[in-house]
Amino acid sequence: MGARLVPVEPSFTTESERMVWERLRIQLGDDATLLANLRLTDEEKDHELDLVVLLPGAGIVVVEVKGGSVSVDGTGAWRQGSGPGRTRRIWPVDQAMAGKHALRKYVEADPRWRDSSRTRVRWAHGVVTAYSRIADDFATPECPRWMVHDADDLGRLAERLRDSALRQESGFRVPDEDDLDLVVEILRGRHLPAPSVVAEADEREDRADRLTQEQALLLKVTRLLRRVEIRGGAGSGKTVLALTQAKELTRGAYKQPTQRVALLCYSMGLAAFLTREVAAVKRQHQPAFVGTFHELGRRWGAPDGDRTDSDFWENRLPTLMAELAQGLSDREKFDAIVVDEAQDFAQSWWTPLLAALRDPDEGGLYVYSDENQRIFPRFGRPPIELVPLVLDHNLRNTTQIGQAFAPLTPMRMRLLGGDGPEVTFVPCAAEDALDTADDQVDLLLEEGWEPGHVALLTTGSRHPMQVDQTERRGYDGYWETFWDAEEVFYGTVLGCKGLERRAVVLCVNQEDVRDRSRERLYVGLSRATDRLVVVGDPGVVREMGGDEVARNLGVPTGKP
Repeated sequence: MGARLVPVEPSFTTESERMVWERLRIQLGDDATLLANLRLTDEEKDHELDLVVLLPGAGIVVVEVKGGSVSVDGTGAWRQGSGPGRTRRIWPVDQAMAGKHALRKYVEADPRWRDSSRTRVRWAHGVVTAYSRIADDFATPECPRWMVHDADDLGRLAERLRDSALRQESGFRVPDEDDLDLVVEILRGRHLPAPSVVAEADEREDRADRLTQEQALLLKVTRLLRRVEIRGGAGSGKTVLALTQAKELTRGAYKQPTQRVALLCYSMGLAAFLTREVAAVKRQHQPAFVGTFHELGRRWGAPDGDRTDSDFWENRLPTLMAELAQGLSDREKFDAIVVDEAQDFAQSWWTPLLAALRDPDEGGLYVYSDENQRIFPRFGRPPIELVPLVLDHNLRNTTQIGQAFAPLTPMRMRLLGGDGPEVTFVPCAAEDALDTADDQVDLLLEEGWEPGHVALLTTGSRHPMQVDQTERRGYDGYWETFWDAEEVFYGTVLGCKGLERRAVVLCVNQEDVRDRSRERLYVGLSRATDRLVVVGDPGVVREMGGDEVARNLGVPTGKP
């Protein structure tokens, strides 16, 4: 087998080092170890050790290799090169000796060496003049002939290094194989950082944040427009842009007057996110209202409704809110209203919102939407003309995730989110989807994702964990778990519109394709920024997303 090589295939800057390493690789026995190009830094300097030979029963030898013409002048100075004016001073013995002491100090200072209670072993150093010849009776005070190995000695270099090691530091014991195994382990380092999916995700997130901030310059360019619809696909940064706009209108950015602003959305989860983000800025920069359309009604005095009474939420409440808006004082009304995920709003909801503007004709209305994420059976648009602006860059999802749902987006999107892990599809029967998804969550945690980075989202019925948390904590307490760094989040696609997590297991736990299933799949796939796993029946997923989406996800044909 030959000696253990560390590294197995080193690279060399000089032919002499490569040649000497090759000779030793062949000559050394199975019990020896040959290290090449070892770099070491201590408080005094940086050391570069050409070769280190670990010889059980003899010692540890640090070898300095010099190629070309090597000579020693009358003053004892070592020189390299030939011809007048072409030689330069070198210090091979000093380099080898300094490297030996620095390496020994490093090894013996390591806790693993100290804790083993090992006594000091023999360390040695030597010089190889790979192409020069040295007289047999050569000697200098710092370097006897047996410590320097010339071109004629290379045929038995391993033997000479063993003999040299036994001649040096005779007061210390020779190392055994266990000693040398520990030296190799110590030289690999300790507490080394492992590859981290989180570190890569941190970098992608910082890049996405920077791109989103750059995109916010759009608000400055359009500051004179009062009625705008910003359209963009998933990952285009609409929510961040809506949040930024609400805050800047409130504080009077770009030399505009300060305004009383309402920031609205439909879903409770997104409203909780917007509320948390607004709470982090100065009070005078916080919009006057942040929350859902229905929460705005309660602020005006509308009653709470039964969550199961859809007619109340869809019809009776908007009618009542329109009446309440007419009775608002000018102080209670708004200069501007910003609506995120506006495709979720019914036609009847816009009437009370427009009535809540101080200036119904000129008041600001800023609408952010993605028609392809319209997953609720309601269709409505503001009954006024809006200037359309398009966001065609995906900033938040990795390229792999963005490509997976690209056929579902409302327009062709440029994918700028950066490279990440491949999307994983795990085929299973619909009745096994929840259990399979739970297993995939465990695998994500094993990959290195933290619990607070992971979400399990269902397209059909709720996960038992979501049911339990809602019953125990109530709706507000349940949504607090979304920001709990110690907990995996369990939710539905419907509830997580506008939200994202780094790693998502999308559980397609339905046996058939329902109304607006294509939109549900689009929303679910786009909730993951960095790592996406899809679990479900291949036939159902293919029918929901179409052949192109199925191909992008790697969905197999046939039943699982």
